[in-house]
Amino acid sequence: MTYCVGLQLNKGLVFLSDTRTNAGVDNISTYRKMHTWEVPGERALVLMTAGNLATSQAVVSLLDERNLAPSKRNSTLLNAPSMFQAAHVIGETLRDVIAERTRGSEDRTFNATMIFGGQVRGGPPRLFMIYPEGNFIEAEPDTPFFQIGETKYGRPILVRAYDPDMEFARGVKLMMVSFDSTIRANLSVGTPLDLQVYEADSLNLGHSRRIEETDTDWRAVSDGWSDALRQAFDSLPDVTL
Repeated sequence: MTYCVGLQLNKGLVFLSDTRTNAGVDNISTYRKMHTWEVPGERALVLMTAGNLATSQAVVSLLDERNLAPSKRNSTLLNAPSMFQAAHVIGETLRDVIAERTRGSEDRTFNATMIFGGQVRGGPPRLFMIYPEGNFIEAEPDTPFFQIGETKYGRPILVRAYDPDMEFARGVKLMMVSFDSTIRANLSVGTPLDLQVYEADSLNLGHSRRIEETDTDWRAVSDGWSDALRQAFDSLPDVTL
């Protein structure tokens, strides 16, 4: 399992993903689940993946190969004229990879779901959720963030505290709390985390960072959130029995 969040703010986009991949409690590995592409001044793209690792890696590899050898008939991530068309490229590639691996079989273990966001010059920053079938939906004011993987533990804080006007630092803090709640509740999600911040209209990837378990900011948020929850619990009136 994994956990990834893409958050849309008025100032831009924030992406955070974990790196834990496990095939049982005795087979835990670290793999990067965030992938980026950039043509400075022209486009900046971020893709996060959850699901079958082999499927995700095959999709990313195919996208990279097509970027290096573009065809006149098909768009690539580096020449798609819009974010919508770039999302379409990813969706088609994901659908084709899954179809190839499951041809003649009912096996659903090759599925993957992806969050894709960024900006192409001439259009606004956009954020998409891409499904195994190749179709996708776009973030909007009523749905300003997407989660994939182990989503249930980290969702409540996102719903309660999200504000589209928040600064990037506050948005990252919110996502860290969401991840801390998930990591404490599910051993299949864990550090290190990969962070990417994209500022609207910069057309450059901007700030990226790997957050280790010992990271000062991570520890301050994790420990502070635990303390705040205990204090809030202790402040509640006792139940009369």
